Amino acid sequence: MNDRSIESNIEDAPPAGRRVRADAQRNLATLLQAAKEIFAVAGIDAPVRDIAERAGVGIGTVYRHFPRRPDLIAAVFAHELDSCADAADALAAAHPPFEAFALWMRHFVDLAATKHGLAQALHSGDPAFEALPARREQRLRPAFRKLFEAAATAGMIGREIEPDEFLNAAASLCMTARDGHTEPAQRMVATLVDGLRYGVNEGAT
Repeated sequence: MNDRSIESNIEDAPPAGRRVRADAQRNLATLLQAAKEIFAVAGIDAPVRDIAERAGVGIGTVYRHFPRRPDLIAAVFAHELDSCADAADALAAAHPPFEAFALWMRHFVDLAATKHGLAQALHSGDPAFEALPARREQRLRPAFRKLFEAAATAGMIGREIEPDEFLNAAASLCMTARDGHTEPAQRMVATLVDGLRYGVNEGAT
């Protein structure tokens, strides 16, 4: 069945169509997670068959989604970027402002580790990566600023440091982070986060 036939069936049966789309999204997320894990261990030139095996799909499925390796690498980073950005709202809904902010920064360190693991490819100039900087600006920075401003408004952190200035400093501390080896960067960024509370009136926290 070709893609047009699948789309037609989805339109004819909305509930089933929604399930198909949800299943497809989960399967794609599983594939991207598998690629991330394999790249972290074996590098970005790891055999596609290893990624397919980790994801539990056929190798043809990988190539159907991502005909070229740069397409897969770009999708892995975009998925991690989106996951980090999406975590902001979930954390804000479940935790007090400062705690939500601090927890989100842990996601940021993990994202930085993924980026550094893919740096060889991401800096290659391949057209597959051209949209990623804009995606970062459109998704990641607004998510960060929302949490930062919420904590500042609640009086939990000071306003002496500009949000973008802080995020750039945190990114610098993540330079040594790699998948599976993020503990030092996590500790340093946590210390930087705690520093935002210096001088804040204790009664306001």
